[in-house]
Amino acid sequence: QVQLVESGGGLVQTGGSLRLSCAASGSIFSISALGWYRQAPGKKRELVALITSGGSTNYADSVKGRITISRNNAKNTVYLQMNSLKPEDTAVYYCYADITILVVATTLKGDYWGQGTQGTC
Repeated sequence: QVQLVESGGGLVQTGGSLRLSCAASGSIFSISALGWYRQAPGKKRELVALITSGGSTNYADSVKGRITISRNNAKNTVYLQMNSLKPEDTAVYYCYADITILVVATTLKGDYWGQGTQGTC
């Protein structure tokens, strides 16, 4: 009922930039938090950045000053602008969304994940 479709991953040199996008679609009533997590080989999935419906943001210490999260509520889309990339940023990046959906005459709140996009530096 909800799909998160990511785009924008790729291979860049150290110091380069990538911009990830994630669009949510389906029977969406509302979207609360949107965010990005990443998982490097052999490591646990970790939070990169989160943005609330009001625009408040939270970043992992390792990316502060280099990465910016933003959202377009009209398009149900979240972005991750990554600059000054380092080899340790190499990971599969997953989009996350806290979405309330419409189901018949009621609503259900849940966590949704994208399929992941590879970012390599």
